[in-house]
Amino acid sequence: MKRDVRILLLGEAQVGKTSLIMALVGEEFPEEVPPRAEEITIPADVTPEKVPTHIVDYSESEQTEDELQEEIAKANVVCVVYDVTKEATIEKIRTKWIPMVNGGVEKGSRIPIILVGNKSDLQMGSSMDVILPIMNQFSEIETCVECSAKNLKNISELFYYAQKAVLHPTAPLYDPEEKQLKPACARALTRIFSLSDQDNNQILSDDELNYFQKSCFGNPLAPQALEDVKMVVWKNTTDGVQDNGLTLNGFLFLNTLFIQRGRHETTWTILRRFGYDDELELTDDYLHPQFRVPPGCSTELNHLGYQFLQRLFEKHDKDQDGALSPTELQNFFSVFPCVPWGAELYNTVCTTDKGLLSLHGFLCQWTLVAYLDVQHCLECLGYLGYPILSEQDSQTQALTVTREKRIDLEKGQTQRNVFLCKVLGARGAGKSAFLQAFLGRSLALYEVSADSKFTKPSDAACDVACFIYDLSDPKSFSYCASIYKQHYMDSQIPCVFVASKTDLPEASQQPGLSPAEFCYKHCLPPPFLFSCHGQGPPGTTLYTKLATAATFPHLNAVELGAASFWLRVALGTAVTALVGFTLYRLLAKNK
Repeated sequence: MKRDVRILLLGEAQVGKTSLIMALVGEEFPEEVPPRAEEITIPADVTPEKVPTHIVDYSESEQTEDELQEEIAKANVVCVVYDVTKEATIEKIRTKWIPMVNGGVEKGSRIPIILVGNKSDLQMGSSMDVILPIMNQFSEIETCVECSAKNLKNISELFYYAQKAVLHPTAPLYDPEEKQLKPACARALTRIFSLSDQDNNQILSDDELNYFQKSCFGNPLAPQALEDVKMVVWKNTTDGVQDNGLTLNGFLFLNTLFIQRGRHETTWTILRRFGYDDELELTDDYLHPQFRVPPGCSTELNHLGYQFLQRLFEKHDKDQDGALSPTELQNFFSVFPCVPWGAELYNTVCTTDKGLLSLHGFLCQWTLVAYLDVQHCLECLGYLGYPILSEQDSQTQALTVTREKRIDLEKGQTQRNVFLCKVLGARGAGKSAFLQAFLGRSLALYEVSADSKFTKPSDAACDVACFIYDLSDPKSFSYCASIYKQHYMDSQIPCVFVASKTDLPEASQQPGLSPAEFCYKHCLPPPFLFSCHGQGPPGTTLYTKLATAATFPHLNAVELGAASFWLRVALGTAVTALVGFTLYRLLAKNK
């Protein structure tokens, strides 16, 4: 919504433009009227919409054509004033003033216009019979107000309608020629309907309607008022009411009716409550609320975030099989401008036996999004309507910023629930197979391409580094040793080496020390053995070692052994509070 409103009064000489402004300010008819009133500003606290309003007069005798065009360019709304007793001033609306204001301007960009019939005290009847054809000809005309500066009739109403035309414009919402909602408005209201349909049955029940009403307007509807609303929809549509609830078509009809009856502010209140701006786009403030993450800290979903996402999972699991099919997932993302997850999702989180996205895998993916890209996570939660549906100020309340890692190291304990393990190794070492083998575990693995350059410290940063080399390739270990010495040897990041493809004949690693000797020299635990061709899933030893190293980075190799034991005993506490394992590929290339 605009922060202020600028109203320009135009019209022929002697129609009463200046008198209207002075009557509004002085609350009486002015005995002496200057050729042109000075620009006045009405403070926000005395306007109905609580927005500062600037009112600008025009005098043809005192202003040049260039000055007039400059004022038109600055105006948010133009009031074209005519004398109800002089038809010539009415005819000038059509032939002079509207073409001057909006001539050559595309329909969607035209300045809204209020027609103002002044001196109604001098005429018994109404000028509306003459005005209606003009209103039908020019869609930018919002309304017509007949008033009198002399007896103060409709003066405040005139400026209220002008302010309303700016703050609650018709143009983005409704096409008066087609007599229907514009596509962008229909899309926004469809999204709002989908979010408000909390049981996903395509009908807003009385409870859902009242939740929506209270969220947007502060109070629920009285039972009789609710029935009256549904009756109006039922009488005017063939499918607007079903099973005593409001369908999407009924919801759209109701908003169309509000607009047609001049109650644009009702629809705008709904749209703005759900985060939309005047162009019917979700505002940046709504999608990206301020959220500061200090250096050394990480971000995690908290219990509020997980509860919200689980409710939405259950809402969209129409067949209640504990998994989302591709169709159900598509429906879940229908409130987004585009689907943020691609087909690779099914290779990076655990799925059901039928290859569907389980609740476990679903929450894992969200855990990863919150950890790796918190701004994207905030945006997604905004599209899902978190602030409205959870009755929170913003989606930041679904997230937690962890304590700085430096403090964790000093205190020898952590409050984190999500840990990042970067998996490094030469091309063909078996990183992808290693990641796939650990689906279902409570650690986020981040596969780093062998082509990564490590140009800045954050490229190497993680909670634990896992170096994988191919036991059967004599040159595979040298890559890991080189990366370790360049980027990890002098850091506080714990490191674990893994020999993969142990089902193949072992080759002598060249050049330099053997992997076991290298690890011993650098006070690292000896390499762990791994093969993806063994019977059943890999054992817990390697996984526990990685999780323990991430959780207790301040411990040495001997102390880590003891910590691993207690971690296995206390599986399900802080380190494994993460809902499940997920993995992420930096580059989708053949490794």
